[in-house]
Amino acid sequence: MQVEPVQAFNRKTNWFLGILPLILLAGIIFGIVKWGTGVEEQQAAPIEVLNIERILLTNEGFEVKVLNSGPEKLTIAQIVVDGAFWNATFSPSPVIERFGRATVYIPYPWVEGDLHEIKLITENSLIFVGEVPAAMKTPVADVNRFLQYSLIGFYVGVIPVGLGLLWYPYMRRFSSKGIQAVLAFTVGLLFFLAIDTIQEGLELGALAPGTFQGTGLVWFGAVLSFLFLLAVDQSNTKKSKMIRDNEKAVSYKIAGGIGLHNLGEGLAIGAAFASGEAALGTFLIIGFTLHNITEGIGIAAPLLKTQPTFRTFLTLAILGGAPAILGTWIGGFVFNQTLAALFFGIGAGAIAQVIYVILKMIMRDAKAIGAPSVSWLNFSSVTLGIVLMYVTALLVNF
Repeated sequence: MQVEPVQAFNRKTNWFLGILPLILLAGIIFGIVKWGTGVEEQQAAPIEVLNIERILLTNEGFEVKVLNSGPEKLTIAQIVVDGAFWNATFSPSPVIERFGRATVYIPYPWVEGDLHEIKLITENSLIFVGEVPAAMKTPVADVNRFLQYSLIGFYVGVIPVGLGLLWYPYMRRFSSKGIQAVLAFTVGLLFFLAIDTIQEGLELGALAPGTFQGTGLVWFGAVLSFLFLLAVDQSNTKKSKMIRDNEKAVSYKIAGGIGLHNLGEGLAIGAAFASGEAALGTFLIIGFTLHNITEGIGIAAPLLKTQPTFRTFLTLAILGGAPAILGTWIGGFVFNQTLAALFFGIGAGAIAQVIYVILKMIMRDAKAIGAPSVSWLNFSSVTLGIVLMYVTALLVNF
């Protein structure tokens, strides 16, 4: 008759033992905050970190968006524009709490096309600098501008991916070894995209506020997205009964991974136009369009043994290319380095998981026809994919 009370007592004991270390840890932290560490050292210099997130140009002057990512609150005491002290107003206040944001309104007669330098000086005489490389009024998020950016994203993403998919009827004529070579070519394309996505993410992460660990977010996003997609694959293995469905799913995943990469390309184009570098933006449009046409080949490769419908191809083109439209919107209107770094990491992880799946397909098909997985033809195809992406990427970088 005493079994149930004993079990209840044991459950309460287990809960207490589970939370006891947390209670003790909270007590230690409270003691450190309340009474200090016992080491009395005078701080050599104030620790202040002010991140200039965005500089908007209006008819009245500059609007500077700032973030206090330092350990303590800070006060912006003076503003210097192009070497001269300048008046400014603050919203909500020049005193910014930790992780707080503020907008600095500077009435300044900027000159279109000129370089302008803005210095924010804190109460402790620390200086934080922001630059406007080529002054141009910041685009307003109206219907006309949204449509213009949408058209740019369509040119860069949907059209080249769709053109690449048009090679599907030609590739259907290939033998089993030829289809393997196309899959290996896809691995080369995706491998380059994965490396490129990681590199771009790390560059953006380095520009993000240090407290958010932008470069770490790239790796966290990559690893977690890879494992998440792997878990989804393994959970669906028992449910999937047809190989054809698996191959179609692989094409969708390739399109999704490439779509995340194209989102980053849209970010670069939108940011270029928003900062007044229209010539650079136009150059990026041409370069990315030529660069992305090969992506359609990679998306179509897993479907060579199936009979996809026109609707499937249309969906794949939109999934792989349309994110460039979203990226152009974000880059042109509300660019954020921290979130961009995370998106790049997620995209790289998705691409890496697709590479893993395609490699398994190549090994499965090679075993079925009694051929080596890493034949000279497959090796040459992987190399060709990497080289082709590298050469077309030069059109963007130079």
